[in-house]
Amino acid sequence: MNKFSSFIKRRSVLLDKFVSGKINLNEYIQRTEGNGVSFYIHYWGVMPQHYNNLPHKHSFFEVCYVLEGQGTYIDMGSTYHIKENTMFLSRPDVLHQIKSDTGLFLLYVGFELIESDSSEKCITLIEEAKQCSEVVIDVKEDEAASLMWKSLLIQAAKSESALFEEILSSLAHSLILSLIQSFVVTSNCHSQKTVQKKSSLVLTLAKLYIKDNLSNSIKLTDTATHLHLSSRHLSRLFKDELGVSYSEYVQNVRIQRAATLLKTTDLSIRDIAQETGFPDVHYFTRVFTATMHSSPGRFRALYTKLKTVIYKD
Repeated sequence: MNKFSSFIKRRSVLLDKFVSGKINLNEYIQRTEGNGVSFYIHYWGVMPQHYNNLPHKHSFFEVCYVLEGQGTYIDMGSTYHIKENTMFLSRPDVLHQIKSDTGLFLLYVGFELIESDSSEKCITLIEEAKQCSEVVIDVKEDEAASLMWKSLLIQAAKSESALFEEILSSLAHSLILSLIQSFVVTSNCHSQKTVQKKSSLVLTLAKLYIKDNLSNSIKLTDTATHLHLSSRHLSRLFKDELGVSYSEYVQNVRIQRAATLLKTTDLSIRDIAQETGFPDVHYFTRVFTATMHSSPGRFRALYTKLKTVIYKD
């Protein structure tokens, strides 16, 4: 067997382990916690050949690790070259896109902080990650995050091992923390601590109310009444602090939630429209298509057409 054939065989064996590990991770590890911080994991992924996808947003973080290949990553209109041993961070509510003519071998994970089960220190760290200026970084194969990610997938393929779930949960939690630290430290985010204004606390409560009542109409007057505010004051908070109107924000949240349900569930498009508060499936389809530049059916197909792909952009 020549060197090239030996390489191909080793790569095939490793890919099989990664895919097997990905399947087990999606089954067993949807949440990690420890040391005052908890994360919800939306998906774990292994993509042997990723080409192009549509511009889109997440309501959560996604980190991708390029094992092989090269291409471009577009984030808020800025274009970055990505290649072997590049990691890139997709932040919540930021429009982004991946392109490659030759294909990328990607590892990826989508996650978000569970604030109710996390310390103020960790919440602050996550807020810093949302503001990172460096969203693409080069890593070495022997760096902690790189080794940890590969080790996690290999360990996850050993479903018969003792303390299987405990080991996976610990490794997964450490990996997520390591990934966040990599981008926060590298980007050298603002070191000044900003004092949270009272209005920001009110806005946080408004956003939580919207999230918890998404299947309802959630009119501005309803939210304002719940928070004991005037509609005018609440509307001004959304404009001043988020740069969008109240109705635009609610619609964006509905679309983000619908996108997650399309990727992670088998619910019908009609049921998803109802779950996310749209009055009918036709209006939902029209708004989703205009926002995501793809119909709900086509959007879902992008994530499910390959057997080796789970919920991938």
